[in-house]
Amino acid sequence: MVSRLFTLFLLLASAITSAQSIPDSTRLMASADAEKPIQLQSLRISGELSGGMAQTTVQMVFFNPNPRPLEGHLQFPLLAGQQITGFALDVDGKLRPAVPVEKAKGRQIFEAIERRNIDPALLENTQGSNFKLRVYPIAALGTRMVELKYAEALPRDGMYWSYRLPLAYGERLQEFDLTLKVHGNGAVPKVSGALGAVSFSRQGSTYQAHVAKSRFAPSGMLNIVTQASVQPQTYIQEHDGHTYFVAEIPVSTKRAARPLPKIVGLLWDSSGSGAARARDAELAELDRYFKAVGNAEVRLTRLRDRAESTAVFHIVDGNWEALRNALQNTVYDGASALAGWQPQADVEEYLLVSDGLLNYGASRFPELAAGQRLYALNSSLAADTGRLAALAERSGGRLVQVLPDKPGAAAQALLTEGAHVRNISAVGATEVLADSPDPQGLLRVAGKLINGSAKLTVTVLQQGQPKDVTLAVSAGAPTHALAAYLWASSKLHALEADFEVNRGAIRRLGNQFAMPTRETSLIVLDRLEDYVRYDVMPPSEYLTAYERMKALRGAELTSKREKHLERVLQEFEQKVAWWEKAYPKGEPPQKAETKAVPMPGQAAPVAMAAPAPVMGLLRQSDAAGAQRAASPTATAREPAPSDIGISLKKWRSDAPYIARMTAASADTLYQVYLDEKPSYANSSAFYLDAADMLIDKGQRDLALRVLSNLAEMDLENRHVLRILGYRLLQADAPELAIPVFEKVQYLAEEEPQSFRDLGLAHAAAKHYQLAIDQLNEVVVRPWDARFAEIELIALAEMNAIIAAAPSQPALDTSRIDARFLKNLPLDLRAVLTWDADNSDMDLWVTDPNGEKCYYAHRFTYQGGRMSRDFTGGYGPEEFSLREAKPGKYRIEANFFGSRQQIVAGATTLQVKLSSGFGTPSEKDQMITLRLKERGNTVFVGEFEVKPK
Repeated sequence: MVSRLFTLFLLLASAITSAQSIPDSTRLMASADAEKPIQLQSLRISGELSGGMAQTTVQMVFFNPNPRPLEGHLQFPLLAGQQITGFALDVDGKLRPAVPVEKAKGRQIFEAIERRNIDPALLENTQGSNFKLRVYPIAALGTRMVELKYAEALPRDGMYWSYRLPLAYGERLQEFDLTLKVHGNGAVPKVSGALGAVSFSRQGSTYQAHVAKSRFAPSGMLNIVTQASVQPQTYIQEHDGHTYFVAEIPVSTKRAARPLPKIVGLLWDSSGSGAARARDAELAELDRYFKAVGNAEVRLTRLRDRAESTAVFHIVDGNWEALRNALQNTVYDGASALAGWQPQADVEEYLLVSDGLLNYGASRFPELAAGQRLYALNSSLAADTGRLAALAERSGGRLVQVLPDKPGAAAQALLTEGAHVRNISAVGATEVLADSPDPQGLLRVAGKLINGSAKLTVTVLQQGQPKDVTLAVSAGAPTHALAAYLWASSKLHALEADFEVNRGAIRRLGNQFAMPTRETSLIVLDRLEDYVRYDVMPPSEYLTAYERMKALRGAELTSKREKHLERVLQEFEQKVAWWEKAYPKGEPPQKAETKAVPMPGQAAPVAMAAPAPVMGLLRQSDAAGAQRAASPTATAREPAPSDIGISLKKWRSDAPYIARMTAASADTLYQVYLDEKPSYANSSAFYLDAADMLIDKGQRDLALRVLSNLAEMDLENRHVLRILGYRLLQADAPELAIPVFEKVQYLAEEEPQSFRDLGLAHAAAKHYQLAIDQLNEVVVRPWDARFAEIELIALAEMNAIIAAAPSQPALDTSRIDARFLKNLPLDLRAVLTWDADNSDMDLWVTDPNGEKCYYAHRFTYQGGRMSRDFTGGYGPEEFSLREAKPGKYRIEANFFGSRQQIVAGATTLQVKLSSGFGTPSEKDQMITLRLKERGNTVFVGEFEVKPK
């Protein structure tokens, strides 16, 4: 079912600056086919402030004005220091809290349940501080309530805490309700910004305010200022059997000038996402920085899908005009391979100007030499501030936020040094962490108490002089509902610089504190049996019933695993029997009756009265023959050499930009692409088309850059990443495709295509051992029933790789069941894959007899074989022919139908045609094309088999 995809930025990160305009993307977007947008009907916000910490709860009610149920996507960024602490969804009129789940598993569960039209909801960390919430269904003409909670450590400005609440939701609401509570404040909180006057009343030690409006469109920013203590404060919280504490220690805000470098390395993020940065503000801060530096050499490296050659500029008496012009003329295009550069030993200081969204390439971020510092500058709302801060801090640098409404603040932070944490020690406490090594007026230290009290000693450098601050922490200190979460946030921050190394620790932390991280998500399920089916611990009120039901299910899972390999073996033996059978190559006794493919809405034809003896293919006549066929030492009957040609019909779309790009010369095509790009920035088709034309005109490096934009389009969208990986393979760039498919596998380990795609990429890169290991995973793991016969397709590819691999070094096949080691070479092979889940694409092959092989007629008179119909998304569908009759074989692809729950554009298909498959003379050609709607059929190409 095609439905409405919507995206809403909560604008939590817009608290960075009230001067920035509110982007258009805050509004719910209408679909391309004019469906009505999802409406934010009501909004209820509560903010609770205590000391320097706050928790905000946002309840949103969405209304679906369409006559069909829809899936909703809600995307939003968080500020540095903010952490999701809870999420809930209304189920049967009651808010049900989410529970933690491993990230890949959470996505698998959501989509499996969604296919059964049952209610799930999933909140996941996509990249950096960006989050995505998926909810299904929002009923036709119905509503759905979502609740989000996030905690934050408030910034301190002199003697005050500052709490900023964005209200620019871009909707006129039926109901708006805001409640604010400030605990333990000595004076009435000061309020400014949106909503006008807000009155607080005092109840004991708490100040409270309430605003309720109807038919109201909130906008702008609400700013609340409360008093901060001048004395250190400590708080505790009991959580999961541990006593956590957080200490708030005021430190001097004075800063002193620091020694400035004479050789600067400037790393300029020039990827597509860089276009969203506040670049004018960045240049203004660099102007102050270079004028203060005076005389220096600057080595500029632009970072996109790969690092460009370093350009050298000389700053004389603060004049950096040549460098400024170069930066102003930067083209922002391609993915973010931020780690693909090498430090130079004589560079004293590196400036990384970036949003930190590292989404391309396999390199790890370089380690700097002793004495070299990295300062990261960020001006983007949707940034990976955790990674940027951690990378900078490990070299003694820091993350500097560029704030357009505070000109000069970033340069001041860059040119000076303030208080710096040199050391923290504790007696009676463990795992003590500082929230930042460079506190801005306030140092927060969190840890776990192991005794009834602890002594905390912090050594802080102030103007280069060490100063010890000693603080007693008692289990009798005031409790705070966020103390444990502050510790968890600090711990998470410390792990993020080397995320790839610390994945296990991050996953455990997310599970313990029910936080969405790079490794954990939060999920809500509708039915108790789904918590049991997918082994997800439910909310506490369901635990007893969950344990009872889980005990009954254990035996069922064991049986499933045992039966899987036997089923695959039986299917493989049937395929071997088909391959070993001799088929006639003359004219059929009577012309094959090819039934038309049913039109959308019609039932598929049952079976054809076809001349091919299908039932005979599926029957093993004697056990000894079956054993010989499955033996790894059995002699394969390779097809006799044939003169087989492959021709593909060049794909050309009918998009408006095509004519202009076609007319452009090789030298001007990229400029035409850049001119058209703003109009098609969210279209994968645009990048595919432009890359094809650049390759055709000999601009391969630029084509690869253009393709890499797919990694920037929608953070962690495995469908788009698969398109990118396939197209990189088609462009003969397997080393670039491998990390893309590794990311897909990380995102979707529950899908066999993730292992198959990565295996084929390794094979293309001649990593044969890695290739067969990945393909063997497709064979041995139990998969959802919708992935029909993918094990047999992977077996064919695995055995072909083994047969073609060089004898040295020898491949290790000991992990492969010997019964599966048999190569089945073919004259002709065609494989269709596509990017859309819950979609049914069909491969059609018409042979010289005029007989069409497709899902409803899988075996032809001369021995053609079509794999089982792949109706649940991605493919592959495979046509195989061991010995080809001379003549032409027409290859077509058909869009049969879709059950996607979001509105999708055209489906991208990849077709690979092979002759001599599984032999030393194998030849392959690939093509990428698109189908837009049900019933759409496209001619792909043809094989031409000449008489021997």
